Amino acid sequence: MGVLSIDEDARAAFDVIDRGGTCILPMDVGYAFLGGTDESIMHIFNTKKRANSKYNAVIGNMSHHTHMHKVSSRGSDIVQAITDDYDLPLGVIAPCNTEHPLIKGINPDLYQRSTVNDTLAMLTNAGKFHAAITRLIFDAGKLVFGSSANISTTGTKFRVEDIQDEVKDAADLIIDYGPVKYTHQGMSSTLLNVETLEVVRFGCCYENISAILKRHFKIELPPRPPS
Repeated sequence: MGVLSIDEDARAAFDVIDRGGTCILPMDVGYAFLGGTDESIMHIFNTKKRANSKYNAVIGNMSHHTHMHKVSSRGSDIVQAITDDYDLPLGVIAPCNTEHPLIKGINPDLYQRSTVNDTLAMLTNAGKFHAAITRLIFDAGKLVFGSSANISTTGTKFRVEDIQDEVKDAADLIIDYGPVKYTHQGMSSTLLNVETLEVVRFGCCYENISAILKRHFKIELPPRPPS
C-alpha cells in the first residue's frame, strides 16, 4: 500500500477548483498555485503581486496539448519525445487552436494575460499528481491556469514550508507532498516554443532536453546562459 493518496487528493483539489477556489499543488518542478475561474485566477495574480507583463500558464496533459495547440508534425514529435519517450517535464509553448471551444471560451482579459501572440504555455508531464488532476480537468472539459506558488520574482518553491504565508493563506486547499522530485535542480520547468524552438526559460532538465533534440532531431539549442 502506498503512502500517498494521489487519486483522492487530486479529486479533492479538482472539486475545490471546480467550485471556484484555489489550490497549492505538488508538481515535480515545484508547487503550483492554480485556479479555474476568472475570479480565482485574478486572486492568484494579485496575491502573487505579479506584474502585468507576467503570463499565466495552463496545466495540461497530452490530450490538452493535442486539442488546444496547433503544431506541425515535427513539433508534435518533439513534445512526444521529451514527455513520453524520455519522461521529462516540459512547459510546451505553441500556437493556440483558436477554433477549439475551450480556447474560444476563455475570457478576453484572461486570454490576453495567458497568451503571447496567440501562443499558450502549458505545463506537461509534471509527475503523478499532475497526471491525476489533469486527467480530471480534461475529462470535465475545463481549463486550469496558474503559476508557481510564490510571491512573484522570489523563485519557485519546492517545499510547502518555503512558500510565503500570505500565499498559503490565500489558497483554499494545500496538498503537501514534501520536497518535490526536481528540488535538487532548484528551478521550474523549461519553457520551449516547439515550433520556433525559442527557449523562453532555461529551466529544469534543460540539458537533457537539449540532448534529445540534438540526438533525434539534429536541432542545436543554445547552451544555458551562465548564472
